[in-house]
Amino acid sequence: MTYTETLAYLFSQLPMYQRDGKAAYKANLDNTHKLMDLLDHPYQQFKSIHVGGTNGKGSTSHMLASILQENGYKVGLYTSPHLKDFRERIRINGEMISEKEVIRFVDQHRVEFEKIDLSFFEWTVGLCFSFFAAQKVDYAIIEVGMGGRLDSTNVISPVLSIITNIGLDHTQFLGDTKTKIAREKAGIIKPKTPVVIGSSLPDTKPVFSEVARLNNLPISFAEELKQTELFPSDLKGEYQIENQKTVLAALPYLKKSGCAISSSSIENGLKRVVTNTGLMGRWHVLSDHPYTVCDTAHNEDGLTSVLKQILKLKFKQAHYVIGMVSDKDVTQLLKLFPTDGRYYFCSPKIPRALNASLLAKYAKDAGLKGNVFESVSAALGSARDAAHIEDFIYIGGSTFVVAEVV
Repeated sequence: MTYTETLAYLFSQLPMYQRDGKAAYKANLDNTHKLMDLLDHPYQQFKSIHVGGTNGKGSTSHMLASILQENGYKVGLYTSPHLKDFRERIRINGEMISEKEVIRFVDQHRVEFEKIDLSFFEWTVGLCFSFFAAQKVDYAIIEVGMGGRLDSTNVISPVLSIITNIGLDHTQFLGDTKTKIAREKAGIIKPKTPVVIGSSLPDTKPVFSEVARLNNLPISFAEELKQTELFPSDLKGEYQIENQKTVLAALPYLKKSGCAISSSSIENGLKRVVTNTGLMGRWHVLSDHPYTVCDTAHNEDGLTSVLKQILKLKFKQAHYVIGMVSDKDVTQLLKLFPTDGRYYFCSPKIPRALNASLLAKYAKDAGLKGNVFESVSAALGSARDAAHIEDFIYIGGSTFVVAEVV
């Protein structure tokens, strides 16, 4: 198969949560264990760091990868979803896996994998772990796809687990309270393996403390640690401060496990996260005149952080290019947006997308005024035409909206 045909096979013939939603969700790890048996458990051939949480786990993973790269390690980085290219999910020292390797893996394993009916995510986990093992990475930063306990990545035995924070997201799978969601995400905590919690709440902290006690492991809450110094970074969102604190709280545990991390690698790694890893879509500046930013925040906590930063900006008029997916609590999310903005409603090009006209209807009920557009590009084009040089343009509401503009 060609690379295009290989991707079509993965995307079209196998269920994928990011595209299809609940139909792709599996409530156990049986298939993943079968997959690892077939591949001879490649994750056992490298040290790993497991990163979960509601928001910030991607940025935290990239920060860690950048720091370890600066210290001379060969670092695998597995994240999801991708924005432009499937291969963004699997990188080594910032370089994406090759098209040739994706083709080879799928061709080699297609027949036997079809017998156990793998999901898209299970396919990519198998590809990732096999690739990292074959390339002999020193460390692999593995981001949880969704939840934790039942996520396909949760077969690894990491040297460190990190849970960034807990918010209400994917409630149809993980539970309708932050306590329930915390229990699902705490499922990545392994016996005697240190865990760092980036940000906790009164109803989530006891969950993590209890799991740590039962598993006889050290636990740190980053918000309780006194960080004497934060470092400049090419990640400009103010919410990255919390992620950086989480990373800095994690580094002592990595050092105790035998990982050499110099002061200069910390400083340079945080300064060059985007350069070293290729991270996109986090307070991603597309233009300075008018100031135009896209961001992948797509749940209440994430959007609240982004909108707080927008309120600190100086501009004459704000323009919001917004699209969302249909399985979110859209009415609640729209209440977060300011009513004095001009809105451009659109739908990303995925089956899960919420119809732009329906989004506009919900938005009108929330006091937001704007027009409906047939595509993300059309909405952004109209916003750019309408905006003056002193205005501000924001593009977001969904990862998949951002994917169409970066």
